[in-house]
Amino acid sequence: MAPAPRDTIRQVLFVYIFLFGGFRVACETIRYSIAEEIAIGSFVANFAKDLGLDVKALVSRQARLVADGNGEHFLLNLRTGELVTKDKIDREEICAQMDECIIRFELLLQNPLMFFRAEVVISDVNDHSPQFPEDEFILKIPELTIIGTRFPLESAQDLDGGRNTLQNYTLTPQNEVFVLHIREGSDGSKYPELLLAKALDREEQPELEFVLTAVDGGIPPRSGTAMIHIIVLDANDNAPVFSQSLYRATVSENSPAGFVVTTVSATDSDQGSNGEVAYSFSQDAGKGHRTFQIDPLTGEIRISKPLDFEMTEKYELSVRATDGGGLSSYCKVLIEVVDVNDNPPEVTVTSLSTLLPEDSLPGTAVALFSVRDRDSGDHGRASCFIPDDIPFILKPTYSNYYELVTDAALDREKISSYNITVTAVDSGSPSLSAWETVTVQILDINDNLPLFNQSSYTMYVTENNSPSLMIGGVNATDSDSGQNAKVTYSIWPENKNSPFSSPFISINSENGHVYILKTLDYEEIKDFKVTVQASDSGSPSLSTNVTVYVVIVDENDNAPVILYPMQNHTASYSELVPRSAEEGYLVTKVVAVDEDSGQNSWLSYQLLKATDPGLFIVWSHNGEVRTTRSINDRDAIKQKLIILVRDNGVPMLSTPATLDLLLVDGFSEAHMHVPAFTDEEKHDSTLTMYLIISLALISFLFLVSIIIFIIIKVYKRKQLKDRSHCSGHFDDANNFPRNLVDVTGTGTLFQTYKYNMCLTDGSGISEFEFLKSVIPSLPPQLENSEMFPEGN
Repeated sequence: MAPAPRDTIRQVLFVYIFLFGGFRVACETIRYSIAEEIAIGSFVANFAKDLGLDVKALVSRQARLVADGNGEHFLLNLRTGELVTKDKIDREEICAQMDECIIRFELLLQNPLMFFRAEVVISDVNDHSPQFPEDEFILKIPELTIIGTRFPLESAQDLDGGRNTLQNYTLTPQNEVFVLHIREGSDGSKYPELLLAKALDREEQPELEFVLTAVDGGIPPRSGTAMIHIIVLDANDNAPVFSQSLYRATVSENSPAGFVVTTVSATDSDQGSNGEVAYSFSQDAGKGHRTFQIDPLTGEIRISKPLDFEMTEKYELSVRATDGGGLSSYCKVLIEVVDVNDNPPEVTVTSLSTLLPEDSLPGTAVALFSVRDRDSGDHGRASCFIPDDIPFILKPTYSNYYELVTDAALDREKISSYNITVTAVDSGSPSLSAWETVTVQILDINDNLPLFNQSSYTMYVTENNSPSLMIGGVNATDSDSGQNAKVTYSIWPENKNSPFSSPFISINSENGHVYILKTLDYEEIKDFKVTVQASDSGSPSLSTNVTVYVVIVDENDNAPVILYPMQNHTASYSELVPRSAEEGYLVTKVVAVDEDSGQNSWLSYQLLKATDPGLFIVWSHNGEVRTTRSINDRDAIKQKLIILVRDNGVPMLSTPATLDLLLVDGFSEAHMHVPAFTDEEKHDSTLTMYLIISLALISFLFLVSIIIFIIIKVYKRKQLKDRSHCSGHFDDANNFPRNLVDVTGTGTLFQTYKYNMCLTDGSGISEFEFLKSVIPSLPPQLENSEMFPEGN
């Protein structure tokens, strides 16, 4: 179907791009024209070609048509870009009696978002014949009616428009009494009238019949007929007279059916039935007689069907008053429909992105929608708004289109979705409103670090633990969602060089449980720390570190160790006690240590057994051994004490210490006495002697080797110096080279020198030795003189 004529609008579409938040709007409208009643699927135009669009991109850009209030009558073939009809188009059904029938719609494209406006003009086809409201009209005309009187007839209605609508009337058969006259109304409608051309004579011709034919302008033309039956009445001198020839009235479009718009009034001065007036609409009422009805007795004009200002703004009615004698008179009634705010705004979402990443920049387009109000004037002006407490704003784009865009940064962790209510309010009084709710889900972006519930963790484990023992756990949460919130745990590798980190500890990557891998000894390591990393599963992954302190708790697993007196390493009588010692005399002190810590290392001393239990006492807190009384002659010379050293752990561990005492009268006598060695001590002394002898022998051999090496070196040097069979000897003046020159060419060598050179048999040319110069060279004439003595 060809585009509309060029004088209506240019076929070529000039697109002016508005950059409002990333979408484009075609400001000029492309127009096409088709005839009504064409078959379903009929070709209208190659829409994509006319708009300069790539047909292949229609599917990827989700091209679709958006109707503008008249219903969806067209389809876009996404494979070819052709615009075709969706259903059978009836102009009269879509646009009624409107002079121009236009179907408007938009083509919407995504990525980037843009739309194009288009119009299709529906041209009329002569598919309706003129039709009279009744098949027969009866006119009662008094026989005294004056020649030239006009009798309006009911007009025919043709639903077609333009040239296809009603164009002419004809009256058959032709006669001399009545002549057909056609009157044209203010809206271009044609109304037939009978004009009395010759006086009536009831006695001669009491009734007449004619055929009224209405013809439209279609090709071929269509027509409709009605019978006109005229009855000639006896004389009626006076016709009804209206109080005014033109009545004006206004009525609101929302007035209910049955509402009285106005009342017409006519009087007749005749008597009896000739003076009784009846009211009716004449043919001049046009289409208004379907919207209004008139009371035949009172003349009240009432609404019979709902009014719509947007469809018809005013009505022109012709009211006929007829008396009982058949005389009639006519008046005009002009009814203006007053627009009221009876149409709320219509909010239509054209494009919507329901999923929005939380890192979307301000100004990102979310939705595109249009607002339309079918009222006129202020009633049809609508404004839009959304709540103020959301990070979105409305931006007007083109005509009645608005764009919903982001106005601030989004944070899914605070608000994961928005139910945005777009409210449209018109300017009528009272105002009407409409709203549309748009739900936008915020997609999570990995923008939050996992957070531990503690700044650091301290865990305790008792030494001698079993391997793979769980000692605690860490916990971190991520406020993101989905995979971005899934947290895994690991030991941070920065501690891999620490001797007490990863070899001792492991962590469950899923739940953060911490395990000790090896058995720990408090005496080797008392505490250590590791760094645990919590990482989410986002891309890129985010992580947080926390320090975990592991404290080893001591267990009483070490018995006290006796430091003094040494056990099994001292003489049998290690301590000497003078017999002159008084009560409280400090004999010795038992010294012991415990490798455990805390109360496990608190030591106490107890005298477990003694030769004379009443002679000595051991202080429990420091291990001092003291006499409890003075020593007398009856006390045995040899005293043996067994002292038990205990720690304070649970269970308690202990070590006995044996202490041998010798009671003497004086220390000198005791020191002169050499106690016998034990077998073990004898064995240790023999081993020590063997070691000393071995060390002395090795030292002697090393010294002898050094002396021999020096002797050999001196001998060789002397032998080389005194060697007599040299390869060349220049002590003889006759053999000394003459006329030596400076081989460097610099001329600085101005004297000849004599050197001794000695080479061994078989030496190479490089194996020689320069010695100090013997004597400077002399002139040739003195070379045979005795100036060259033998020597160095």
